[in-house]
Amino acid sequence: MSGLPNYHALKVDAAKCIGCTHCMKACPTEAIRVIDGLAVIDHERCVDCGQCHRSCPTQAFYVEQDDLTKIRAFKYRVILFPSIMIGQFPEKYNETQIYSGLKKVGFTHVFEVEQPIQLLLDSVNEYLRNEENPKPAISTYCPAIVRLIQGRYPSLTENLILRKAPHDLAAHFAIERLLLEGAQREEIGLFYATPCIAKIASVKSPVGERESIVDGIVNMNHLYNEVMKVISEVEAEDNSEQRQNLSEEGILWSQTRGESGHFGSRSIAIDGIHNVVRFLERLENDQVKGVDFLELRACDQSCAGGILLTGNRFLTVEKLERRAKRYPSAKDISESTIRVDIEELKQKLVIDSISPKPLFIFGKDRVKAMEKMTRAQRIVCSLPGIDCGACGAPNCHALAEDMVNGKAKMSDCIFLQQMWEDEGKITARKALQNVQKKWGKDRFKADCNKRGRRNEGF
Repeated sequence: MSGLPNYHALKVDAAKCIGCTHCMKACPTEAIRVIDGLAVIDHERCVDCGQCHRSCPTQAFYVEQDDLTKIRAFKYRVILFPSIMIGQFPEKYNETQIYSGLKKVGFTHVFEVEQPIQLLLDSVNEYLRNEENPKPAISTYCPAIVRLIQGRYPSLTENLILRKAPHDLAAHFAIERLLLEGAQREEIGLFYATPCIAKIASVKSPVGERESIVDGIVNMNHLYNEVMKVISEVEAEDNSEQRQNLSEEGILWSQTRGESGHFGSRSIAIDGIHNVVRFLERLENDQVKGVDFLELRACDQSCAGGILLTGNRFLTVEKLERRAKRYPSAKDISESTIRVDIEELKQKLVIDSISPKPLFIFGKDRVKAMEKMTRAQRIVCSLPGIDCGACGAPNCHALAEDMVNGKAKMSDCIFLQQMWEDEGKITARKALQNVQKKWGKDRFKADCNKRGRRNEGF
């Protein structure tokens, strides 16, 4: 699957975008430019981390997702969701009521994806024990990080652990359980409620496998709202048997250190994609020694800080930590409750090797790329180095790259224009027209109600 183009769920609503540059500055891969006053995503660079979505003050970024009515095409409609979804609901609703609410929405079976997590723990440990696998081993749990490594740090793709994520474990587990109950495979529809945009991309264009067995993706925020419409405040019928393989480790898996705490003393957990980028720079430059396992997550507070969540990420973490204390350890859960072939299920967790997808900023021709790089370095010398973003690029270096690729001009820099105007090389009228061409004619009119003056998000 690595040879196929990446799917991207993020889109820009031109009617809402005001070209404020918040998204452009927040993007860790410099995948956004402002062109004609609107944000434009370069999908070759984008890793679907969602930082643009989070930083936008006008909600101009939206997510393409599957229609919830799609579930009606199946007799057995399975909703797979990470435990953090439970942490989104008000305290007055317990697990039983939430599970019942999901069934009222239209699902016939409910599975939290972190069960039975011990199988994944054992499978990853087997991988780590193999001395031939390079260290540090890097978790593939966060698809945004996998794409980041493929494109920006291709030499580190060999360090990625060739194991699937918990939602794949739950998908295989759900299928096997339903087949035992007499269902036919074609009757089973698997739908994953995602807390982030990158998970949508990982299902639509997975790495290490030809296609995902998940049939559809549901925006967790949207599903939360649908459940809140039908959830009952009256105690629902007991459905605790649907959580009999859920453990303390499973509930905490999506949290920071949810993985790394199980894989040796030399394991490191890093959340926040900008933090991850800084660490991977050090790792690629061979400045990190003696580390065995890396848990890298794109979002602050890991999945609790997912872009598509309703609740506050810090409160979600606190709720899940309290919930986890009520559950047994994964090792204490009897294999008899799993009721499927455990070894076969472990085999299904193994993925094919993940190929690097290096981003060739200046093209694949090495000679021409070196020439362009040299030109870009010379151009940077002529730019002010203020990195203001007024040119429509995130920084002066990015503007230089765009120029040698024929996507920008020297006149895009407003500081150079001011200097040329002072030297009499261009008129004040021409300088204004250049800026208006980039940002729009009416952009500079006084407006006390305009948004984007600051980042209104949290």
